[in-house]
Amino acid sequence: MGRALLILGWLATTGLLVTGLLGFQVSPESGIGLHLLVGLFSSLLILFSHCWIMFYLIGTGKAVKGAVAEHGLSPDLSARTIEFKNRSYPWLLRAMGLVMATFILGGGVATRVRPSWVHALLFALALAGQIRSLLLEGEVILANDRLMQQVDAEIRTAEESVVL
Repeated sequence: MGRALLILGWLATTGLLVTGLLGFQVSPESGIGLHLLVGLFSSLLILFSHCWIMFYLIGTGKAVKGAVAEHGLSPDLSARTIEFKNRSYPWLLRAMGLVMATFILGGGVATRVRPSWVHALLFALALAGQIRSLLLEGEVILANDRLMQQVDAEIRTAEESVVL
C-alpha cells in the first residue's frame, strides 16, 4: 500500500509541475480555468497521498509495537518505526503546507490582491519540497517494508523454536 501511495504522490507532483507550466502561460485572454482546475486536483492529490502515508506509518508502527509485545521481540523494532515517523513527518507537513499556501495565495493573485511573484516563488518552494518529501518517503517506506519483513521473520523463528 505504501508504494501505491508513493506512486500516487509522484503522479500528483507531475500534476503540480503541469499546473506551474499552465500558470506561466496564463494571460487575460486564456484565463486561469485550466490552471485552477489542475492545481486544485493536484493539490488535493498531494494532500491525500501524504496524509495516507502518515496513516500507513502509524498503522504499521502500531502493528510492530503489538508484535513486539505479543512475541517478546526486541523493543528496538518499535523504536525504528518512531524514527521513520520523526524523519518523514516534518517534510510531509512542510510539503503539504507549501502546496496549500501556493494554492490559497494563487487566489490572491487571481484577484490581484497579491503579486504574481509571490505565487511563483511559493510554487518553486512547494515543488522542491514535494520532490524532497517524496524521495524521503521512498526511503522510509522501503525501510519500513524491510522492518515489517524482519518482524515477520523473527516471529516465525520464535514460533518454530517453541514448536521444537
